[in-house]
This record gives sequence, structure tokens and C-alpha cells, in this order.
Amino acid sequence: MNSESQKHVVVTGVSRGLGLAIAGSLLAAGYRVSGCSRERTDAVASLETNADFRWFQCDIGNADEVHTFIQAACQWAQVPLWGLINNAGVAREGILATFPNVDSDALLQINLHGALYLAREALRVMLPQNRGGRIINISSIIGSRGYTGLAAYSASKAGLDGLTRALARENGRRGITVNSVAPGYLETEMSSTLSAKQRDQIVNRTPLGRLGQAEDVTPLVQFLLSEEAGFITGQTLTVDGGITN
Repeated sequence: MNSESQKHVVVTGVSRGLGLAIAGSLLAAGYRVSGCSRERTDAVASLETNADFRWFQCDIGNADEVHTFIQAACQWAQVPLWGLINNAGVAREGILATFPNVDSDALLQINLHGALYLAREALRVMLPQNRGGRIINISSIIGSRGYTGLAAYSASKAGLDGLTRALARENGRRGITVNSVAPGYLETEMSSTLSAKQRDQIVNRTPLGRLGQAEDVTPLVQFLLSEEAGFITGQTLTVDGGITN
């Protein structure tokens, strides 16, 4: 993109995994990218070699920090805010009957409340611009299928899909689309805790015979950000190698 057509996209959870891959792919496509995470990693430092990327420290579970982050990001970018990728999240496992309140509270605060805070702040910037925009929530197949030991995580992702549908209705007349992308099991740090037996079971149930890669998801995110995806909104699109068929 040239400087006149360049668009600003905010990506959360860029320190590793899918968020890092999304930020890198958007920079390669010419977007101006503001990324946030709770800590700055070596991977973030590699993104900072690109002048179109800026990292901000932010705890997305804190509404005040989210407000400060979005304001600072837009001031830095100096081009209209076009997209928000709600990617940041945490996963904690445990049977609900013995699941500590502190864990469920933290999980819902980050995965669901954080997405609400970010969407609200982004819309407060997008709506006055009157140029349309894109919000993409990174959900999960677990939000629609449910798995043992992941009740709180499943609830947070199902809530995210509900948020997607409601915001799509609220903002469609202003040209802002809102969609969810629901990956299956990916080769990221969040799946690194799986035992060899668990990995084998997942792979065996997957028609494509492997775990996903972050690069399997980034093309869909780029498409949903594009002008060509302007008539797609309120949808949850699954990228899971067929495991939920």
C-alpha cells in the first residue's frame, strides 16, 4: 500500500503464536500495525525493525489501559484506524467443580471483557471517521463444541462469538463488519502442553491429519480485512482441518 491508501490495524497478543503471525503477515501486506501484549519478547523486537509496526504494553483486561493503548496507537499511526484483531487470550484447564474462582475470573476478564473493552474503544475511533472498518475476533472451535476440562474457556469463546453477532448488527449500517475466526488446534505455545497421546488423538480425528499452523489462519484474517469481504459480517468462520465436521 502507498502512504495515501495505507490502513491502520490493531492486533492484540502479538508477543507469540498466532498474534505474532498475524502482525507479520499484515506488515508484509503493507498495513500499518499497532500491536500490544503484556510483555515484550524477542519476537516483538524482530517486528520493530519494520517502521510500520509499533508495540505497546497493555493488559487488555484493564479498561483504562485499553483506552490509553488505542489512543496512543492511533496517535502514532497517523492514518485511519481500519481494523481490530482481538487475538489476545489465555487458556486454563480444569474440571469446573474444582476450578478456582481466581482462574475463571482471570480467563473471562482477558478473553471476553478484554475483547469488549477493545471493541468499544476501536468503535469510538472508527465511527466518527465514517470510513467503515473491520473487527475480527479470534475465537475457537471449543466455543461451539465444548471439551472436558475447558468449561470456562469454552464459555469465554462462545461469548466472543455472541459479541461478534451483536456488534455486526449494531454497526453494519456504518460499513463496519464484525466476524469471528475459530481455529482448531494449532502448533503454538497454547498447544505445547498437550501430551503425545492427546496430540495423536487430535491428529487422528482431523481429516487433514495434522495440527494447524498459524499460517493456515492468517490468509483468512487478511481476506476479512479486505474490501472484498465487505458483505461478510456476523459470521464465525472455522479453520480446523475438518475436525468439527
